[in-house]
Amino acid sequence: MTGELAPLRTLIADDEPLAVERTQLLCAGISGVVLVGTASDGAAALRLADALTPDLILLDIAMPDVDGISVARGIAESWDKAKGAPPAIIFITAFDGFAVEAFDLSAVDYLLKPVSAERLARAIDRVRDRRAIYTAPEAAASSYVSEFWVPNRTEMVRVAVTDIERIDAERDYVRLSCGGRSYLLHHTMTGIDARLDPAMFIRLHRSVIVRRDRIKSLGHDRAGAWHVELADGEAVRIGRTYLAGAKDMLRQ
Repeated sequence: MTGELAPLRTLIADDEPLAVERTQLLCAGISGVVLVGTASDGAAALRLADALTPDLILLDIAMPDVDGISVARGIAESWDKAKGAPPAIIFITAFDGFAVEAFDLSAVDYLLKPVSAERLARAIDRVRDRRAIYTAPEAAASSYVSEFWVPNRTEMVRVAVTDIERIDAERDYVRLSCGGRSYLLHHTMTGIDARLDPAMFIRLHRSVIVRRDRIKSLGHDRAGAWHVELADGEAVRIGRTYLAGAKDMLRQ
């Protein structure tokens, strides 16, 4: 980012002193990041967040007594709106199994240790973008998610909702299909359906959600079983529970 940046008052919470020191050094190389405090456990992080009202918390997950997920949840549930926007949360952790919980709490990013300076800088750019939206006088916050962060080998990959063509259930996971690529995310179909804009996506079956603009036609066979044909020529059967919603497309 260029130009003079408004300071991001930043709190680091991690129980490993070497990790705190490394994060401090990374922050020192990013313009506009101002360290206001450090916490070595979750309880201290909650106290300092309340006292210092930081703009950003760089938060570890595995900490004694109160873990990072509980810290983020506590801030979300108890933040005094009179103090302004709650702090943005970027998780920095050695564990990749908490990404769903993290993004359910509206975390800006989920970084796996060891974090590179470039990766942290990109995450902080996203914090600035989010703050600009929050402070815009006429900004209307959407209740629907605009992106998912999914594990891919040793990193978390951003998947924009607008890139997703369909979503399929696979046991305890869902598969996000984006063109020629797909990603597995630990989530339920019902949970992910509730987070998607219904003007953009439609659930056709208990195990299938598709982007509306991928639907080419709607029809049924001689036995009365309804289906849609997608842009790639594939036919997807419509479950009885979801048939009324599919037929509504004809009236819109």
